[in-house]
Amino acid sequence: MVRSRVSVMHCRRFLVCCFLTVFFVAIPPVLCQAQRRPRTAELKIIQLPAPKLSGSVSLEEAINNRRSIRQFAAKPLSFVQIGQLAWAGQGITDKQRGFRAAPSAGALYPIELHIIAPEGMFIYRPSEHSLEQVSSSDLRKKLSSASLGQQWVADAGCGIVITGSVRKLAAKYGSKATKFMLLEAGHVAENIQLQAVAMGLVAVPVGAFDTRNVSKVCELSGELEPLLIVCVGYPLSTSQPGAQQNGSTAAGKKAVFVVPSAEFRDEELFETQRILTEAGIETAIASTKIGPLRGMLGGIAASEIALENLRVSDYDAVIFVGGTGAVQYFTNHTAQDIAREAASEHKVLAAISIAPTILANAGVLNNTKATAFITQRNAIQKGGAKYTGRPIERDGLIITASGPAASATFARTIVATLLQQQQSGRESPQRLP
Repeated sequence: MVRSRVSVMHCRRFLVCCFLTVFFVAIPPVLCQAQRRPRTAELKIIQLPAPKLSGSVSLEEAINNRRSIRQFAAKPLSFVQIGQLAWAGQGITDKQRGFRAAPSAGALYPIELHIIAPEGMFIYRPSEHSLEQVSSSDLRKKLSSASLGQQWVADAGCGIVITGSVRKLAAKYGSKATKFMLLEAGHVAENIQLQAVAMGLVAVPVGAFDTRNVSKVCELSGELEPLLIVCVGYPLSTSQPGAQQNGSTAAGKKAVFVVPSAEFRDEELFETQRILTEAGIETAIASTKIGPLRGMLGGIAASEIALENLRVSDYDAVIFVGGTGAVQYFTNHTAQDIAREAASEHKVLAAISIAPTILANAGVLNNTKATAFITQRNAIQKGGAKYTGRPIERDGLIITASGPAASATFARTIVATLLQQQQSGRESPQRLP
């Protein structure tokens, strides 16, 4: 009998211990969940004030003053300003019919705006005129890295990533869906830039980026794709003169880029074009076709001149861009004639990466110091050039570079050569030092 009571007591104690163990083991996860809740609570919906429908800057003034500015002051934008910019791009302008600020094929509105600011990442919701926060991290540096390292993407007060869903248009428009989506993105981007001017801000559209990496930064669903980034912020100065070279610009000079119809190297075009533009040089793009050209990293450039219609006499510099697609010009007689004409007219003639082979095959590198991507060494030497293998080489008016990493130096060398010509007041046929 005694043994039976003792056994019962032991059983009761065992059951109590098991209950307490389960209770205290189960409690911590609940407490931990409660402690984690404030993190998700930080993500919020920001209801924006009603947008302004009038201002002190006329439409004509905004159009006249719009420029692509890549230098921003270290000053954040307010949510009121961001809201006004978002409204200009995608805001509701007719509540009864749901029409928006930018036209859309069939009023299907495949565009979505992702705003990346110091306070985090937000999605603009037009129907509520609100910002839905999806991240509390400042992702501007990551967006800059995904945009081929363009620093102004990180410096801007905010980056507005214009994304689109071709599926929303495909059912109705079929093969034309992509074209209509891109047209709408252009309308949205222009609205945002004009609104920025009207607000005393500056902006620059960015099309050179790695599509996959931007999608990762913005955490886009499989249905959405990034189409364009519009960087907006305060101007660095009231005059915002753009980049200058020791107080001088090459304003009035013109340069044309000869770009492959596909698979050009993005940095070699976009970085070089940026530096030339900031130095006051007007640029144009020529290719074997007119229209969109896709780079190796996903960037899109627009060719406006058919190669056979390019007039070398209209430009001060002719620049051949590399990338795997540049092989198409190795034996292209039109491209070679352009190189020969530029050399004979004493224009600045430049080529980067594998593109110097075009110059070599055109016979303009004979007895000239030149560089190129290492795979082109034999071709360069066969063309009579003295291959150096250096990142950048300048021999008179001929400038060559070894690849993407030398893009900025390549561009500055072109600018410096054009400046020297400008300061001398003549197009000298003599070699520049």
